[in-house]
Amino acid sequence: MQVATTKIIPRIFGGIGNQLFCYAAARRLAVVNGAELIIDNISGFSHDHTYQRQYQLDNFNIPCRTATAIERLQPFSRVRRHLKRAYNRRLEFENRKYIQQDGMDFEPRLLSLKPTATTYLEGYWQSEDYFKDAEQTIRSDLQIKAPNDNKNLATLIEVQQYLSIAVHIRFFDPPEDNGHHNTSRIYYINAISKMEKLFPNAHYFIFSDRPNDARNYIPLPDERMTLISHNKGDTNAYADLWLMTQCQHFIIANSTFSWWGAWLGKNSKKVIITPSVILDGKTAWGFKGLIPETWIKI
Repeated sequence: MQVATTKIIPRIFGGIGNQLFCYAAARRLAVVNGAELIIDNISGFSHDHTYQRQYQLDNFNIPCRTATAIERLQPFSRVRRHLKRAYNRRLEFENRKYIQQDGMDFEPRLLSLKPTATTYLEGYWQSEDYFKDAEQTIRSDLQIKAPNDNKNLATLIEVQQYLSIAVHIRFFDPPEDNGHHNTSRIYYINAISKMEKLFPNAHYFIFSDRPNDARNYIPLPDERMTLISHNKGDTNAYADLWLMTQCQHFIIANSTFSWWGAWLGKNSKKVIITPSVILDGKTAWGFKGLIPETWIKI
């Protein structure tokens, strides 16, 4: 068996949705080039004092090893990364050994890259176009390890009893501030109206970082919905994502978390509704390549 000599080392960072995008783009790049994928699961989190994110890909069926200290550019990792970024920006894209994403739009040059030596990858790479031609590998890798606690298993049974629609409401700003980074209540009213025409007997499972506030966004009686509020904190985010993927259809927020919940959903006839807004700043959304063509924009 021939051992791959080329290494692809993605720097994983951000919340669970962004981590999945980091991984998927790097995994595809390694697969098509016969390279070894090695995950840097530390440097992207060690200085995250603002959000205090944690590496969460251990909750998936990922077959790759994690990087050694040397492969993470230790010692003096921050300085060495800074120098590598600056040097590689001066090179033609195909000759770079440290590739940092420039902007949010889909970058087609990554698909034709042919690494011949250890290559570092840093970016969110938020588009299925980065890994569409390796979709089956990505779906296999990203099977979520099911939680085994009684509450999640009981909720799974409830999801399976209904024609289920997952609704994700993410509050980037407090709802009382009317922050423009949140998807509006009007979006959810219109999205549910469309789902009601398609699936009039559906039951809605509401996922949110603020479940009580999310209830006010849903124009349905209590018996038509279930608020999911028991998986608290980043550590348990994977369990909410797992429950979401068990649903049949999806109304997502301007959030990579529910993007992946919908994408990983196993229903071959799933309907996915997504916000059509374009946002930048605290949260980015609507940029080129983010939304698959088959998803419904409202």
